[in-house]
Amino acid sequence: METHSTISKVDRFVVWLSKHWLLVVNSFLAILVITPLLAPLFMKLGWNIPGKTIYWVYSFLCHQLPERSYFLFGPKISYSLSEIQITWPFSNDATVLRQFIGNESFGWKIAWSDRMVSMFTSSWIFAILWSLLKSKVKPLPFWGLLILFLPLVVDGTTHLISDFAGLGLGFRDTNSWLLFLTNNSISPSFYSGDAWGSFNAWMRLLTGVLFGFGTVWYAFPLLNEMFINFGEEIKSKQKYRTLYLDKKLRLLQLYSEAKQEDVNSNNMCE
Repeated sequence: METHSTISKVDRFVVWLSKHWLLVVNSFLAILVITPLLAPLFMKLGWNIPGKTIYWVYSFLCHQLPERSYFLFGPKISYSLSEIQITWPFSNDATVLRQFIGNESFGWKIAWSDRMVSMFTSSWIFAILWSLLKSKVKPLPFWGLLILFLPLVVDGTTHLISDFAGLGLGFRDTNSWLLFLTNNSISPSFYSGDAWGSFNAWMRLLTGVLFGFGTVWYAFPLLNEMFINFGEEIKSKQKYRTLYLDKKLRLLQLYSEAKQEDVNSNNMCE
């Protein structure tokens, strides 16, 4: 009897989840996106322990390099590596640089990088839009997902290779190849570094948005179909179980009635 009760509770949860999975996923994404924004807010308010706790937790999810992060409550939204090195111990070591979370002069760093902000914030926004428009949107084929992921793969991989030369020293820090392709027709601040307005910053933003767009467009229709099937499977199982129990009770009733007739017949013979 306890097993039947446990199964029923699990089944009820699965049926509920099949109807409300979008709410669960969107709520999870909201927490994932908003929490890093609370770190600079807490630091600004002087709540150092909860602020530093968020930085510590999100350090396992992101490199948190300050020159590739957004800052809040300061004069600028982002800073170049040279600007950060003036305040923080001069180093090209990523393990040293990532420890800089900001100060009263710079403002405070969001708890993950600008690329992660664009990836997951866009995923959350597109998830909300998909929940409103899902009946009008056809699923994205797998080749479409690959196309939307490709810019991020190329941008991230070239950044990684460039960083082997040392932060601030690689080909993605100077982007001299881009300067050649564009005939140096854009402002110098666009070509070099990672600060807001630079080519690198724009690429991390745009490729992150494409990632979020592709993830939601491809994965959410599959998830929706999966949860619908789960719900239908549970409903079918519940229907079968109900029919089985009704049939079992009917057979027990017939057996009881037959047994009672035998008892009555034996009493009449006596």
